[in-house]
Amino acid sequence: MQAEAPKQDPAIAHARDAERRRQLRALELQRERVLSERTSNPIRRTALTNALADIEEKLAELGWTIHM
Repeated sequence: MQAEAPKQDPAIAHARDAERRRQLRALELQRERVLSERTSNPIRRTALTNALADIEEKLAELGWTIHM
């Protein structure tokens, strides 16, 4: 006989979902800002590339996919 999984409080589930959406939106805005920056400085370009990779990794952890 299997034990039933405890029921999740709808308010907690809603709060978690809202927080996840907030995090996704913040990371999407950061990604847009990084993509919009232009520079001829190779050091700055490397920093932007690294920042973009970090942001996209965090987005992937949250289940984000590219919206076109």
